[in-house]
Amino acid sequence: MDVIDLFKKLIISKSQTPDDGGILDFVENYLNGFTSIRVDVEGVKNLFAYRHFGEGSHLCFAGHVDVVPAGEGWNSNPYAAIEMDGYIYGRGAQDMKSGVSAFVQALKDVNDFKGTLSVLLTSDEEGAAKFGTVEVLKYLKEHDLLPDAVVVAEPTCEAVFGDVIKVGRRGSINGVLEIHGKQGHAAYPEKAINPIHKIAVVLPNIAGAFLDKGDHDFAPSQLVVTDIRSGIETTNVSPGKLKMMFNVRNSTKTDKKSIETFIAHRCEGLDYTLILDQSAQPFVTDANTRIVQILSDCIQEVCRITPKHSTAGGTSDARFIASYGIDVIEFGVINDTIHAPNERTSIVEVQNLYQVFSTLIQRF
Repeated sequence: MDVIDLFKKLIISKSQTPDDGGILDFVENYLNGFTSIRVDVEGVKNLFAYRHFGEGSHLCFAGHVDVVPAGEGWNSNPYAAIEMDGYIYGRGAQDMKSGVSAFVQALKDVNDFKGTLSVLLTSDEEGAAKFGTVEVLKYLKEHDLLPDAVVVAEPTCEAVFGDVIKVGRRGSINGVLEIHGKQGHAAYPEKAINPIHKIAVVLPNIAGAFLDKGDHDFAPSQLVVTDIRSGIETTNVSPGKLKMMFNVRNSTKTDKKSIETFIAHRCEGLDYTLILDQSAQPFVTDANTRIVQILSDCIQEVCRITPKHSTAGGTSDARFIASYGIDVIEFGVINDTIHAPNERTSIVEVQNLYQVFSTLIQRF
């Protein structure tokens, strides 16, 4: 079996969160010579497999085998791994069975390494992510098995394969702002306090506002309004309460406290409550670390392109890995059809990703 055969096998294995589609059992058997540890929690399947070659660094490849529902609008069976015009179509082709197949095959083909190689796979990344990578990391810490560096094979590239390495991720802060008023008859607005009217004055200074200027590693943190609702769906009653939800993908320059201060200043004089929840912390891996430099060199050799460093996009399981002080980066295929109908990845990308990972293992 080569990397493309493996890629197709993973796609036809339906693995909608938290189902692993039997993939982890297959990988456990496929990586002969590796010691396997299963950390299955609350119906979530997790696999950590490692091979100790000798003294040296511990390099880990991490990812998820679960996918989002296929949805509608496909031109072919999303679980058939259809090959057409140099592409392979299927749910998870980009996110992230291409990456998993590339590093699993690279690990299987290793003959020698100065240190320890491992793989961490979960079926709980596209869901709540409460019983996946976080649980495996707890186990690894307790048993002194934490790696020195981790590559997460999420799809990172933008225009051409090899153009982007994710060296970090922004954090994510969710907010719920409630403006309190006084319900009343629409014919007597002077007897009511309409929260819609109240927020209409301040909303232009909140919606889409930049909370910092960003820096070399991060784009500016921006407050993105995601939902506003009020009233009882009738035309003759002024509402008594308004609820607005928002998200901030934050850099290291913005935190919950600074958002509280921002809202307090913009909503001065209003009767409101604010609830903030930090679901992910921002992190960045130094460009001078060994894993960043060696992976960059490997990409240049295979792809003839110098990758830029990015922290854009949403969150990934890399955030959990970074919280243990581990050097973690992300690199994978082009990201342009993830979670969409007709998700696909080119055969050449998967082959080149396998080559990049194989070269990385040789040089690390």
